Amino acid sequence: MQTKEIQPRDSLHEDAPHGDAPHVNAVHKNGQSTQTRFGNLRSNKQVVAWALLILLAIIWGNSFILIKKSLLAYSAGEVGALRIIAAGLALLPIALKHIGGLNGRNRMLLLVIGLVGSFIPAFLFAKAQTQLSSSVTGILNALTPLFVVVIGAIFFGHKFTVRNAVGLAISFVGSIVLALAKAGGELGSINFYAFLVILATLCYGLNLNIIKAYLGSLRPVVITAVSLALVMPGAVVYLFGFTDFTYHLQTQPTAGWSLLAVVTLGVIGTAIALILFNRLVQMTTPMFTSFTTYLIPIVAVIVGVLDGEVLLPMHFVGMAAVIAGVYIANQRPKQAKPKL
Repeated sequence: MQTKEIQPRDSLHEDAPHGDAPHVNAVHKNGQSTQTRFGNLRSNKQVVAWALLILLAIIWGNSFILIKKSLLAYSAGEVGALRIIAAGLALLPIALKHIGGLNGRNRMLLLVIGLVGSFIPAFLFAKAQTQLSSSVTGILNALTPLFVVVIGAIFFGHKFTVRNAVGLAISFVGSIVLALAKAGGELGSINFYAFLVILATLCYGLNLNIIKAYLGSLRPVVITAVSLALVMPGAVVYLFGFTDFTYHLQTQPTAGWSLLAVVTLGVIGTAIALILFNRLVQMTTPMFTSFTTYLIPIVAVIVGVLDGEVLLPMHFVGMAAVIAGVYIANQRPKQAKPKL
C-alpha cells in the first residue's frame, strides 16, 4: 500500500494564499498591502494557537490532581462516569440543537470520537490513578503525540520513518521506567496500571487522526457536544445501575468536595477543554496540537509535588526518556537548502 509522509496543512507555518501578482502586492486605500494583511493574519493565528496550547496544558495538567481528589470518595468507575455526565450535561443544549442536522455517517464518527476521545480514557485514567500518582500519570500522558504518528501510519497511510521508530523505542524505555514506580513513589515490580494510561493515550492518538481526517468540516463545539451527548447515556446507566454512587454520596466524609472536583474535571477539563482542543486541531495539525502533552507533564509534576507526592530520580529519568522519544518521533527532516 502506498503511503504518504505527513506533510501537515499547518496553518501556523504554511505560506499565505497566493493569487495573481498584482493582487498579492496590491496596496489598499489605507496604505496596507494585501501581503501585509496576510502576514498579520498568520501572526494573529500563531498567537491564538500558542495561547490555546498553553491554556490546554494548564487545564489538563491539573486534571490528574482532580482525579486524585475525586477518588477520595468515589470508585474509579464512578469518577469516570461522573466526568462524562458532567461534561455531557454542560454541552447538552448545543448537542440537541445540532445533532438533528448531522447525517448518519457523521453521527457514527462522533460516537467513535466520544468513545475513544472521552469515554474510554475517562475510565482508564481514573482506574490507573488508584495505583499511580498524578505526577506519573501526567508524565505518561505525554505519549499521545507518539501514538498520533503510530496510528497515522497504521490506519491513515502516513509514512513511518526510522526517526519515528527510534523515538518509539526511547519512549517505550521511559514508559517501562515509570511503570516501575508505585503509587507512593518507591520503585518495585512493574505497576501494570501504567499500561492503562498508555492505552488511554493510544485512544487519544486515534481520536486526533479521525477528527483531522474526517471531521474537519464540523465546528469544534459541535464535535465536542454531540460526541459527549452520544456517550453520556452509557455513563448514566453505568453510574446508577452498576455502582454504589448514591451510597458513597451519602456516607463518604469528602463526598461533597470530591463531587466538586469531578464536576470541575468534567465541565472544564473535558467539555470546555475539548472545545478548545478540537479548535486547535482544526487550526493547526495533529502534531502541533499534541504538543500540549509536552507541557502537561510539567504542570502535573509541579501540582503533584505541591500536593505532597514523591518523585525519585528514576521518575525524572523516565520522564526525560518519554518526552525525548516523543520529540524525536515528531521531528520532520530538514529540507535541504538549494544550491546557489
